[in-house]
Amino acid sequence: MPMLPLLITQGDACGIGPEIAVAAWAAEHAAPGLPPLCLVGDVAVWRRAVQWAGLDLPVAVLDAPGEAAAVPPRCLPVWQPPGLPADLAAEPPGRISAKAGAAAARCIEAAVARVLAGEGAGLVTAPIHKEALHAAGVPFPGHTEMLQALATPPGAAPPPVRMMLANEELRTVLVTIHVSLRRALDLVTAQAVLETVRITQASLRRFGIASPRIAVAGLNPHAGEGGLFGDEELREIAPAIAAARAEGIDAQGPFAPDTVFMRARHAPPAHPGEFDAVVAMTHDHGLIPVKYLGVEQGVNVTLGLPFVRTSPDHGTAFDIVGQRRADASSMRAALRMAWQLSRG
Repeated sequence: MPMLPLLITQGDACGIGPEIAVAAWAAEHAAPGLPPLCLVGDVAVWRRAVQWAGLDLPVAVLDAPGEAAAVPPRCLPVWQPPGLPADLAAEPPGRISAKAGAAAARCIEAAVARVLAGEGAGLVTAPIHKEALHAAGVPFPGHTEMLQALATPPGAAPPPVRMMLANEELRTVLVTIHVSLRRALDLVTAQAVLETVRITQASLRRFGIASPRIAVAGLNPHAGEGGLFGDEELREIAPAIAAARAEGIDAQGPFAPDTVFMRARHAPPAHPGEFDAVVAMTHDHGLIPVKYLGVEQGVNVTLGLPFVRTSPDHGTAFDIVGQRRADASSMRAALRMAWQLSRG
């Protein structure tokens, strides 16, 4: 039986997503053991991306993602889902476009449906632009929330999902994601922290870590300093850690947010990390340390979904679209990590 393909969505057609996806495909598709790769999106957009990436590749138009395995070598396998806006490739590059936002959402919807139907090994998503989604009337602030909704069967409660940002040196998982900081403070509850720790534990085991070591960062300076700088650690975070430990999870903390990431950073031989992941309370607390180590190797992983989803650790980079300056390293890392996770 041929391996199921990984599906790569085009992201925002006016950003660098299509060109880095094409460049990553060209660099990785023949790697030993990697499954077939199927690009999902507008055929004309993909052809333009081939030119922008400085490549000379014919495009093979598929009727279904499963046909990717039969495409001849050096042919770019593209599946164009129904329902995409017309003339998408005519949208000005580097600009916010409602048409591009609608197309990005449609590609994600179609790819998720195929993966859930057992026609794909996992999903790798190129960057989308949140303002373009909003302009298109898409009611989600980003990939994570959209994927959660698409993974929810009719009438069922949404699965708890979390965002992980990871590279070779550090992994962080977020309790709160795309909300204002003021709103995030209200969402840091013992139940939310415990749920995040549980999801992190299960996901790290998929990475092949038998006994994950999880550090939990505090919310306030110095992790509250015993309540002097805020009591969320005492009221919510510490009880969640205790509950996790009672379940047999090796969770520790809460630790001061300004030092715990240094302790977790794994850079052997001089600096082996003390932990396998850090659970952070808010978006910027968790993502700044990983991005500082280099966005070119960072991978965004959505934890808790019934399928594998990864993406590069950067945005649409409107300022360099079509200039052959876009770096596909993070997209390549996302492809490799998606394959690693899809194998369990």
